[in-house]
Amino acid sequence: MSRHEFDEGRRIAANDPPFYAIIQAAMRRADTFNAARLRLMFPETWAELDARYNAPGGALPGDDER
Repeated sequence: MSRHEFDEGRRIAANDPPFYAIIQAAMRRADTFNAARLRLMFPETWAELDARYNAPGGALPGDDER
C-alpha cells in the first residue's frame, strides 16, 4: 500500500461509515482478482449489491420508505 492509500484509509475511517458500506464500495472498485476474493469472503453482501445494482433506484422489496 502506498502512503496515499494509507492516508485515504484513515480519512475514510474518520468518517465512520458502516462496515458493509466499505465492503460494498470495495466491491464496486475492485479489479477482477480482488472482486473474486471479496465475493468469496462476503457472498451475501455481493448478492445484495448485485440485486440493488439491478433494482430501480437500488430499492428492494421490503426496504423502508424514507
